[in-house]
Amino acid sequence: MPMKAPISLPTSTVGRNALVTIAVVATGAAVFWLRDILTPLAMAIFLLIMIDGVKRFIEDRTPVPSHLAGAAALILVILGFFASIGIVVYGAAGFFDESTGVVARIGPRLDQILVDIYRIAGMTDEPPTVSDLIARIDVGSYLAMVARQAQGVVTGSIFVLIYLGFLLASQAGFRRKLVGMFPDRAARGEAQEVFQRVRGGVEGYLWVQTVTGVLICAFAWVLMRAVGLPNAEFWTFIIFIVGFIPVLGGAVAGLAPPLFALVQFETYWQAVVLLIGLQAILFISGNLIQPRMQGDNQNIDPVVVLLALAFWGKVWGVVGMFLSTPLAVMAMAILAEFRGSRWMAILLSGDGEPYAEEEGPAKPGKNRVNPPQAKAD
Repeated sequence: MPMKAPISLPTSTVGRNALVTIAVVATGAAVFWLRDILTPLAMAIFLLIMIDGVKRFIEDRTPVPSHLAGAAALILVILGFFASIGIVVYGAAGFFDESTGVVARIGPRLDQILVDIYRIAGMTDEPPTVSDLIARIDVGSYLAMVARQAQGVVTGSIFVLIYLGFLLASQAGFRRKLVGMFPDRAARGEAQEVFQRVRGGVEGYLWVQTVTGVLICAFAWVLMRAVGLPNAEFWTFIIFIVGFIPVLGGAVAGLAPPLFALVQFETYWQAVVLLIGLQAILFISGNLIQPRMQGDNQNIDPVVVLLALAFWGKVWGVVGMFLSTPLAVMAMAILAEFRGSRWMAILLSGDGEPYAEEEGPAKPGKNRVNPPQAKAD
């Protein structure tokens, strides 16, 4: 049987796709090598988009002038940024303070859990002693590591504020720069549309995650207070923060409080109730509430979300995990603008349409962040 002739592609298409692939690989290597510089810059851009969104929210719903709305938005976002860091750092330090007795109870409580597991499983062997293992751990080295991490967070926060200040100062000349880069009015309009899509995607993601996070935290706080879990407010805030990390955030929110409940209480029913209750809350939110709120706003393939989490987590650490989904939305909006990279945007999209269809009577349900571009190229 004769062999089928191979599919022939135009040389220009092959060369263009090869250049795009090489450019993507080179960009990935660059963001990894320059992560110490780019991480605070990316966080500053993220905060800048948040400030702009809060500013427009205030302008649309209050009679406050534009300059005062901008100042209020800046103060709110900066205070929220530092308050989040302070609550996590001081809350964690207070949680493991000697006065709480948590550290002293960890070893004996884990020993008792192992004894109960051996008894339930019918094992006659002597269970291992966790207290001896914990006593051998060099606590000083771990505390030093935590101190270095805390120092890195403080230093990174300072750089974020420096970048944010320069970004805010450069906004005044942004329009003149845009005119200089795109003298043609049509090209300038398309560039502004791309910026609007990127901004809309990030703001839509933030809005959905914030609203669903508040709902999850409200029910989780009631559940934790009902079982008597100490530091319920601290765990509520942790659940809200990790909610912005896809996949891993849900795992931490659903498992961390029950695991610490095993140490806090002498009985097991509190941990079981927390485990079942939190998993039910997260399941309802992730499968019923979030899809309805998102609609088509985040037209991102779930596999891409997971790969983005792994990639940006590897490149930029925890900050990369927080920014992984917004960066994927931004990448899809930008890649879809060019002929050579549009195939990559199609792969990133959830339904193969990186551009949304315009709203209208024929298809009122389509209201995605990325509207169709005026031209094909």
